[in-house]
Amino acid sequence: MSAPGGTSALPDGRHPLVEMFIIAAPSVVTMASYTIMQFVDGMMVSQIQPPDPVYVAAQGNGGMAAWLALSVLMGVLGVVSTFVSQHFGAGRPERGSAYGWSVLWMSLVWAVMLIPYGLLLPTIFRWMNHPPELVALETEYAQINIIGAFFILASRGIAHFFFGLHRPAIVMVAALAANVINVVLNAVLIYGTAGPPEATPFAGVFQSVAETLNVAPMGVAGAAWGTIVGALIELGILMAVFLSPSMNRLYRTRAAWRPSVAHMRDVLKLGWPAGVMFLNEMLCWAFLMAYMLAAGGAAKARLLDLPPDQLDAAVESAKTTANTAGWIALRYMHLSFMPAAGMSIAVATIVGKCIGMKRHDLAEKRAWLGAWITVGYMGACALAFVVFREDLIDVFVPESLKETDPEAAAALLRVGSLMIIAAAVFQVFDALVFTMSRRPARRGRHPVARRGHGRRVVDVRGGARLRAAAAGAAARLDGALDRRQPLPHRAGHPHDRPLHAGQMEVLRRARDLGRRPSGGP
Repeated sequence: MSAPGGTSALPDGRHPLVEMFIIAAPSVVTMASYTIMQFVDGMMVSQIQPPDPVYVAAQGNGGMAAWLALSVLMGVLGVVSTFVSQHFGAGRPERGSAYGWSVLWMSLVWAVMLIPYGLLLPTIFRWMNHPPELVALETEYAQINIIGAFFILASRGIAHFFFGLHRPAIVMVAALAANVINVVLNAVLIYGTAGPPEATPFAGVFQSVAETLNVAPMGVAGAAWGTIVGALIELGILMAVFLSPSMNRLYRTRAAWRPSVAHMRDVLKLGWPAGVMFLNEMLCWAFLMAYMLAAGGAAKARLLDLPPDQLDAAVESAKTTANTAGWIALRYMHLSFMPAAGMSIAVATIVGKCIGMKRHDLAEKRAWLGAWITVGYMGACALAFVVFREDLIDVFVPESLKETDPEAAAALLRVGSLMIIAAAVFQVFDALVFTMSRRPARRGRHPVARRGHGRRVVDVRGGARLRAAAAGAAARLDGALDRRQPLPHRAGHPHDRPLHAGQMEVLRRARDLGRRPSGGP
């Protein structure tokens, strides 16, 4: 075995670290931007007046409920980059455009199908024994996200088209623009004419805009609308490029707009295992964050020696405190994890390149180098979580809450500090599992079919069958690569020649790039 972190340079002469960071930069920024959007939402709703920890819990629970519904299609659409790159590598890039349009049609159908789920959300939250105020706020946040489901799904899905063409910078620019729009709208919609806290940059400007437009404070709902409009802007930028004259000239992106059942069937056939695995993972996180944390807080509160009338209030307060503290800790964990996910894409890409060059020795060294970079980064974040735990939690505890309800503020700091330590321990191990799972498959198996088990909070019955199905889908793709033949696609469009070495490299890189769906709660 080669020494971890070997740094033999590739024939182009670039240092391995330079090469890795150049490739990783767009993916890291893109992956981190989605998480930053949720983090900013949570931080800004924590400053709503009058102060109450319920706002952060509502934004977290509502976002998780919406993301849970979106996760199935998110996972399925991740394979689009594989099909696009296959046609690109075969010298027929125009045929990949139909898969880009399939993303849009599938997103529209799924968004319509989610309407009944959105109507059931209040019942679901009440079944979890959430306090009435929390149920109202989290339902509102989740339902607004369900209303904008098409924009969220379509923007994430069409991004895989550009990943398949190896143009991630386009996605990065669109994601950054969405984040800027989200922050601006949050500042106007959440606080309205009351204005954001004085410490907020340009607070006076945002208040003046809200007063000019006579925008009443919308609270948590304002954060949801900011997210939806941000997703709309992101989709608009991606579609403007997708339909641009230059893209149409190169890839005929305007010609394949009609719904194609054959193309959608291709995506579903290869992508459904990843979609269901992603749903399984989101279900586990939702069960932990929205139910178990609140139930644990309530159980501990019931041990207090209080009169019955005071005990009921203490139980309700403990539910909200535990729920809110958990979401604060998870927001920080996501901030450290998503850049690592972007780095793992770079690892997969570089390792695929080395294998395409028949340099398996370099492939192993690059895998170890990427693993050590990722583990080192997330380990440093974990250390910061432990050392600065109270300061990090304090960011989400407004000064007004400390003044009006010091006991609630102290409880939030105490519980949040414990939870962020747990997050620090979890993510160090998760870094190694996730990074090493990005290695290319051997002998018809792919580690992505096994990684979900190591990360699962609660495994569900049937997980073995699901992983086997995912492995089978990966094996079909890997087998096609090994035989230098493409996957079957639409009848009537067979490839009539094998791929040469350069095209095989493109296909391998696209395959690995499309393994994990982006984004998260």
